Amino acid sequence: MNAFQPYKTLLQPIPKQRVTPRPKRNLREHSYKVLALETTAKIAVNILISTVAISALVKLLPFEWSQQEKLREIRTEVKLMEQRVNKLQEEFSRNFDPSQTKAIMQEQAYRFDPRQRQILILKEETAEVKQAELSP
Repeated sequence: MNAFQPYKTLLQPIPKQRVTPRPKRNLREHSYKVLALETTAKIAVNILISTVAISALVKLLPFEWSQQEKLREIRTEVKLMEQRVNKLQEEFSRNFDPSQTKAIMQEQAYRFDPRQRQILILKEETAEVKQAELSP
């Protein structure tokens, strides 16, 4: 008889505790108060965050406007400098062009090549010559 014997415990009756039910009104009223307090706290925090954000924007907007103005000024200066650089590059390439040396010397020194003849056009003389040629 090696079989296990069932374990017998003495079952004692559990004494029934008398639970007094709480009034349901108090629980509901309490939960509504907690919910109202929580909602009020959320709204207060959101208003505080909104106020901080608006004040930060009010302080940052003038700074952003001044930065935009500075950026516009810099862009106009860059455009002017680009034009100046382009002009200087053209002059540089012209000054170092061997075929342009005589023309540049004449412009800067107001001297002319001795083999070059100077032509003067006078409007008054041409008008008198034409009248003389027309009246034979």
